[in-house]
Amino acid sequence: MAEAAERVYLPIFPLPDLTFFPHTYLPLHIFEGRYRAMVTDCLGRDKRMAVVGLRPGYEDAYEGKPAVHAVAGAGEIVRCQRLANGRFNIVLRGDWRIRIERELPADTLYRMAEATVLADTGGDGPRVAGLATEVRGLCRRLLAAAGRPETELDRVLADGQEAGVLCDRIAGALVGGPALRQELLEEIHVERRLTRLAELLRQLARRRDADA
Repeated sequence: MAEAAERVYLPIFPLPDLTFFPHTYLPLHIFEGRYRAMVTDCLGRDKRMAVVGLRPGYEDAYEGKPAVHAVAGAGEIVRCQRLANGRFNIVLRGDWRIRIERELPADTLYRMAEATVLADTGGDGPRVAGLATEVRGLCRRLLAAAGRPETELDRVLADGQEAGVLCDRIAGALVGGPALRQELLEEIHVERRLTRLAELLRQLARRRDADA
């Protein structure tokens, strides 16, 4: 019998044009009152929260409950600096992909959700290994062309990590554009995610070669 997917209950932090990948770290400056309250409550509980992207057209509803993407990144506050003005500087460690199943009634200014933790699938086999090798090579090529030291992504490019982890870390570091990032976040099949990432990196490499 298949193991049931884990359900979690946690606050959500909706942000425009931001995608939070598992296996990455996200620094945030928290200044709105409702989210300062959220961080305070998180610190008093398990330090976990989700960061979810806002769907296009959110502007008119931003102060209320604008529509969000169903798939988000969630993790733990691993560093926190409480500032004298009541604001926070925090760092989130990405632990999971989640799918928001429903928002929960809450007596807080911030939003709460019930979510399912999404596990990676399709992460084994020779094609996955070959794609992971290609993606590493494309990253090194792009870094060299940009004159950036490879040490910037040493941890990202390290051998021995799972292909899904590699994909998320590289996507978080190198892929631009909220729609493309959300597409990669929503893809739980590792081979398909790596295939798409390789396509995007090849496009970046071709554009850089053409501009050289």
